[in-house]
Formats: sequence, structure tokens, C-alpha cells
Amino acid sequence: MVGVGSMSGAILSGLLVSEGSSDGPIAVTTRSRASLEQFSGDDRVVAYAQEDDSEANRRAVANADVVVLGVKPWMVHDVLGELSSALNPGTIVVSVAAGVLTEGMQELVPDGVIVSRAMPNTPSHLGRGVTGVYGGPAASEADVERVRSIFATVGDVIVVERESQIDDVAAVSGSGPAYVYLFAEAMTGAAERLGFTADEARRLVQGTISGAAELMRQSDDDPTELRRRVTSPKGTTEQAILVLEQGGWDELFDRALAANVRRSQEIAAGE
Repeated sequence: MVGVGSMSGAILSGLLVSEGSSDGPIAVTTRSRASLEQFSGDDRVVAYAQEDDSEANRRAVANADVVVLGVKPWMVHDVLGELSSALNPGTIVVSVAAGVLTEGMQELVPDGVIVSRAMPNTPSHLGRGVTGVYGGPAASEADVERVRSIFATVGDVIVVERESQIDDVAAVSGSGPAYVYLFAEAMTGAAERLGFTADEARRLVQGTISGAAELMRQSDDDPTELRRRVTSPKGTTEQAILVLEQGGWDELFDRALAANVRRSQEIAAGE
């Protein structure tokens, strides 16, 4: 793992608790010596700090079967260029960066190296993530399964057939937690304006959202049916739902996701 930030750190945690996910210690790199300390004494991890070793990234990927690039989008090409000669044919390189296309990455690695993409989300920290995986044009079914199995350690995985679908995954699930938090912000503010204290509003909203999400997860029914059960005809919930629908709820989400996808495309174009 090149770069162990928030997201790749969650993936690492999943791998470490998943038996059989790795044939040996997992090599990771961090930028600072201080970040390295978190792995002290853990024989499941071999860690290198770029602050101490300019060859840290190359040492980490040497002889690796799978390399996860946990760096920012604008760093991917530079890091791949640095690593290129240290990668062996058959190695799978997986980028978790938005808007960085496999075509450009493939040009930077030796023949026989497979470049794939994955788009996880932050609930991966709890083992409840959702990840979209695109194997890449050079990946075999076995390669795709290897990538899928890595991200399955931190939640559900959807394998997509077209690279453009990774942008769609990013718009729905990758950014999705932020939409939920924004909804929680708005609902909490509304509760406070009704007269609840900040603590009371937080408990009402957090408990409602987490409980409803868990109910949806455990139910065989779709969200429409679950909503119908709460929405009695001519009842109070129906009145609130009508206000939201009259505000163009569906159209607003379509526009929001389209803007998200458009930004991924802009990043891919270097904008």
C-alpha cells in the first residue's frame, strides 16, 4: 500500500482482520516517521517512511502481487512513474483515486502489469463500506476476483464492466455519506428551530438515521415499501413527504449526481 491515509488505512485494517487475505506481511509506506509509529510492533505490517528513505515506495512494492495506490489523484502519475521499474509482470496496481483513468496509468507501467481502479467509501472504516471495482482492460477474471476480495474485507463490492461506471459509483456511494450527513445537518437544524436543545436534536436525528438505515439493511423490502409503511394516508408523515417532493427531491438528486460525475470527468481531463 503506497500511502496509508484515511481510506487506504481502512482497507488495511480490513485486510489485517481478514484471515487468508494476504500471503505474508503487508508492506506500506507513509510520508512521515511519526505516521510509521502506528505500525510499531505489528509483525503483520512492514512499514517504510518516505521521510527516512527516498526509496520507500519502491521497496514496498518490490515483489508485491497487488499494489494499492492510496495517494491523491494529482499524485498518481508521478508515483507510478517512480514505482514503474520496481513492478513485476503480473502485479496488479489498484488506484482508489477519482478521475484518474487506467489508460494513462497503463502507459506508465511495464508490460504485463495490470492497472485497475476501485472506489470505496468511508464506512469502510467500520467494515460497512461499498466499493466499486473496475478490473481494467488487461485484467483477467482471476485478477478482478483478487481485487474484489481485497475490498470485500471492508464491505460490499460491485464489479463494473465500464470504467465510466466508476465515476457513477463515486457519485452514488463514494460521495454518498456526505449527502447523508448533509441531510442530518438540515434535519438537526430544523429540530433545533422547533425548540429542541442541540443535544436533543442530535440524539433524535442520529438515532433516527442510524436506526432507519439498519432497518433498511435487514429488510427484504425496498426503500419505497419501507417509506410507504411509515406514510399513512392523510397522516402527518404524508404532509412532510409532499413538501419534499414538491421541492423537486428527485430532480435535485439527479442534478447533484450529474455534477459529481462531471467533476470526475474534469479531473480526468486535467481541469
